[in-house]
Amino acid sequence: MREQQRAELHKTIWQVANDLRGSVDGCDFKSYALGILFYRFISENLTKFINEGEWEAGNTDFDFARLSDEDAEAVRADMVDEKGMYIKPSELFENVRRRAASNENLNETLETIFRDIEGSAVGTESEDDIKGLFDDLNVNSAKLGNTVARRNEKLVKLLDAIGDLPLGGDYSENSIDLFGDAYEYLMQMYASSAGKSGGEYYTPQEVSELLASITTMGKTRVNKVYDPAAGSGSLLLKFAKVLGKENVGGFYGQEINLTTYNLARINMFLHDINYEKFHIALGDTLIDPKHWDDEPFEAIVSNPPYSIKWDGDANPLLINDPRFAPAGVLAPKSKADLAFTMHMLHWLATDGTAAIVEFPGVLYRGGAEKKIRKYLIDNNYVDAVIQLPSDLFFGTTIGTCVIVLKKSKKTNDILFVDASAEFVRVGNKNKLDPNNLQKILQALEVREHQDYFAAVVPNSAIAENDYNLAVSSYVEPEDTREVIDIRELNARIEQIVARQSELRAKIDAIVADLEGVTS
Repeated sequence: MREQQRAELHKTIWQVANDLRGSVDGCDFKSYALGILFYRFISENLTKFINEGEWEAGNTDFDFARLSDEDAEAVRADMVDEKGMYIKPSELFENVRRRAASNENLNETLETIFRDIEGSAVGTESEDDIKGLFDDLNVNSAKLGNTVARRNEKLVKLLDAIGDLPLGGDYSENSIDLFGDAYEYLMQMYASSAGKSGGEYYTPQEVSELLASITTMGKTRVNKVYDPAAGSGSLLLKFAKVLGKENVGGFYGQEINLTTYNLARINMFLHDINYEKFHIALGDTLIDPKHWDDEPFEAIVSNPPYSIKWDGDANPLLINDPRFAPAGVLAPKSKADLAFTMHMLHWLATDGTAAIVEFPGVLYRGGAEKKIRKYLIDNNYVDAVIQLPSDLFFGTTIGTCVIVLKKSKKTNDILFVDASAEFVRVGNKNKLDPNNLQKILQALEVREHQDYFAAVVPNSAIAENDYNLAVSSYVEPEDTREVIDIRELNARIEQIVARQSELRAKIDAIVADLEGVTS
């Protein structure tokens, strides 16, 4: 029933997006669809919180949504303290939606509501987590229509469509999961249609599950999880699915893009991760990391942007930065991949694990990147390298890899796993199915040689191989060519030649007979 419910939800969301998008560009419409979904969620979530408290006290007829704004002020402090924000009853999604069609100033009403919600957190512990959440939801944008009336018409349709989504009215854990699932599906849908720009903030769910499973292997709880290039937060949220959110001490991340930073914070709320349990920061992780007071982290996962530019040695301060200094060299200015890797290693707890999606070039390129690999290998920080299939990610068809880092390894070797053939084709992309995931994780667990799939290689052998970490250098691919017996083949050729000679002789005889007749 759960999968059927999810499939129906996805089908409905797809119809909503296609019906309402119209003249609004897909990437812009994403902000409206996700923003209104978030508005519905927090309205219902906060109402549930207040109602349940009253019902438990014996006031079974109580309904926060029916209170006057004046009477509701009595619970403002409790709501902000517990949920990080407050919404007046008149500004709840269900009440605004009911009056929307007859509200000629709907766009102004919504703008005021969003400003009030963010304002309710000012001066409280949740201010940084709430501030700017609705910045990308511009209800006065000409993209919605060239007149106020047309914009409001579009907004009414959007409120009705999001309001009609089957997200569960009883607010069981199932319904909360459906809100998060709807959000993830919308982001995946837009990432798929946006190509490279969409892929920058979205990591496929099964890849997220792989990374989270790698970093929690053998554990039932982790203290703090971290992603220095958090994107929409889907990687961090996989820990809640893998371990249960009650078994994750805190979710930490940093994101450089303002819109995506807002997506990540909204994503946390929609997965019912309360404001005091997540700390998503805005800014450039490499130049201005925001979590010095929170590191080290027990589990680090990341899919950082591939081969982006950064300051590198153009900034004289960076070579003395404690994150990068140990390697004695900085990642190239045109390729920041291993700068992210060094940052994560520095912030990794002694008993922690980091799993990082990397562009293949970092495994074998020379220059500064080779020197950084030398530092990582000589100090025994690389635990495993996994070659993933091609065409897994939105925006690129290249086969990426995963580097697993640990600071407290028990052996001086590296496990190489060639999972390039571990996929199923779904639509126009490759996908890791549960069997593929299990095979990769099992290889990490047993850490043994497997023909054509896994190899355990001493660090000394890797050093002798010029510190090359490419999986293909250590895992021999299976030869799928047909095995041919040369002697048998030669014998067959001799037979064919003999038969050919025999036929030629017969043909010559027939020709000679014919020539004799005609003469």
